[in-house]
Amino acid sequence: MLMFCPTCANTLGVEEGLNCLRFSCNTCPYIYNISRHMGIKIYPKLKEVDDVLGGAAAWDNVDSTEERCPKCSHPRAYFMQIQTRSADEPMTTFYKCCNHQCGHRWRE
Repeated sequence: MLMFCPTCANTLGVEEGLNCLRFSCNTCPYIYNISRHMGIKIYPKLKEVDDVLGGAAAWDNVDSTEERCPKCSHPRAYFMQIQTRSADEPMTTFYKCCNHQCGHRWRE
């Protein structure tokens, strides 16, 4: 919890006083002794992560090619190309094995 000085509206710092901790202002003589535990934990709500490659639906309308799967050696694989780097770099080709029991994914 961030505390502000009621006199000058600057943020208060915590320092050690006589037998206790206290809030003190760095620009004016305001001091407030802390007599009890003061604190609140607020956890931010995290944004949901979007799948960069479009999720499972991205593979619905793709073509297949003669690319051998490195895992099961199936002779065909689905593929799609996505620009993952700057425009002067070549596109990245993503593959998914056509063997539905394997489904291995890799890229070039």
